[in-house]
Amino acid sequence: MAQAGQSGGGAETAFDKELSGSDVRLVIGASSVGTIFEWYDFFIYGTLAGLIGAAFFPSGNETLQLLLVWAGFAVGFGFRPLGAILFGFLGDRLGRKYTFLVTVTLMGVATAGVGLIPSAATIGIAAPIIVILFRILQGLALGGEYGGAAIYVAEHAPPEKRGFYTSFIQASVVGGFVLSIAVVLACRFLIPADEFAAWGWRLPFLLSLVLLAVSLWMRLKLSESPVFRAMKEAGETAKNPFVESFTYPGNKWRIVVALFGVTGSLTTIWYTAFFSSLSFLKGPMRVDALTTELMLFAGGIIAMPLYIIVGKWSDRVGRKKPIVIGQILSLVLLFPVFWFMGQMANPGMAASAESAPVVVAGPDCSYDPFADAQATDCGRLIEDLTVSGVPYSLTEAPQLTLSVGAESSAVPSYPADDPQLRRAALQDRLARAGYDFGTQYPGWARIAGILGALVVLSVLSALTYGSVAALLAEMFPPRIRYSSMSIPYHIGAGYFGGFLPLIAAYIIARTGDAYAGLWYTWVFMLLGLIFAVIGLKGGPPKDFHESEFDA
Repeated sequence: MAQAGQSGGGAETAFDKELSGSDVRLVIGASSVGTIFEWYDFFIYGTLAGLIGAAFFPSGNETLQLLLVWAGFAVGFGFRPLGAILFGFLGDRLGRKYTFLVTVTLMGVATAGVGLIPSAATIGIAAPIIVILFRILQGLALGGEYGGAAIYVAEHAPPEKRGFYTSFIQASVVGGFVLSIAVVLACRFLIPADEFAAWGWRLPFLLSLVLLAVSLWMRLKLSESPVFRAMKEAGETAKNPFVESFTYPGNKWRIVVALFGVTGSLTTIWYTAFFSSLSFLKGPMRVDALTTELMLFAGGIIAMPLYIIVGKWSDRVGRKKPIVIGQILSLVLLFPVFWFMGQMANPGMAASAESAPVVVAGPDCSYDPFADAQATDCGRLIEDLTVSGVPYSLTEAPQLTLSVGAESSAVPSYPADDPQLRRAALQDRLARAGYDFGTQYPGWARIAGILGALVVLSVLSALTYGSVAALLAEMFPPRIRYSSMSIPYHIGAGYFGGFLPLIAAYIIARTGDAYAGLWYTWVFMLLGLIFAVIGLKGGPPKDFHESEFDA
């Protein structure tokens, strides 16, 4: 094995035998396939958000129903840092291989469990509670998975190919998203729409048991990481990896840089590229669900090799350059790409918002997206505009008035009963001003434009993510590497990224602007750029050594 790492004290650990081609393929393949399956399990929840909301979080307020689904999504991510601490400890103490065997098993069982939960209509409040519990188990499992897979591959890779080898782990995260959409599409084609909405959506969750069996079969063939074996034989494994992660010289600063300069930005642009675009197209742009899923599937297929290209490129130019370039381009292109996507997806809605802007004027215009029902006429009017995906501006006035372009009229009463009927009447009025509330079936030219925008977003994600597994492995000493890289990665991915759909949806609901949620991503990209420029070392990649990462 070529040089695979260095001990925490800087003593070099060498291995005499280079891995054969078949061994390399097994290491990368088993780690990547397991990662695909684990992320499939996690993303299937987001891909089926609308149906999950109807089954487990029913509400008369559609915005609230969606927010509750994304809150459940965020809860799983919120437990990722705890999983990182738990499984990072086990990975640094007991080994890389057996730890991520446990994580993939826990993820598969928890995901299948979601598919077996009776709906809220059958067991009431117990349904969403059980869903949240399974999401917590998924979050714990995922907190240990990425670090284990990334480190396992990194510690088998020769230094000059570490970015290339580990980039397959990053591509596998996208692969999990692609697989989740592929399974949903297959179910939609094979099961009638009414039956899919009633029970067919459970099948993708139950499929995780099959994926679990395949993943375990592959991973059981693996041997332990050579770096961990050497440390164990030398008696150099950490006694308490979590504590040492914060007491090892210079490690606190490295964790801060990894959190804000690397994972905070990579995770927000990733979820923006794949989940925000999914919600944006299906929601305010009203693009047909099947068409949207097909476009995201195609975009994901195109995106996967981009991560490998960037990872390989980083072996030549270093890890810092692609990340900083990606952060700068994201700051410049994020809003224009989504504006372009909106024009392609629903040109009638975009044109009407400019030619006939909506203004709401009135008293008591408070709107609470988390309320099951709004307390005032103005609040109900804003709720209906938000659900309809119509941007609006708000002013104070003694009487409730709705202005659509040059036409303005008083709204003497906006009843609380029968929200579907009142929403239909509102949309009918707005439709006369040019707003298009019909389901959008874009032609080939518009589909090509949307797909182009998705590819641009994928490039931004690949630049900030493709080299990250190699970078994080090189930033931290081997004896505490599993814990040290997992903690900042899963805080960034768990909180900054996992809460993005919820926070972005809340910002959109509060402002009425379908693009306002992008500011959340933009701020994290700016913060990431500042920390990356200050804290990351430039130049060719190097194995960890204290002198390269002084505090």
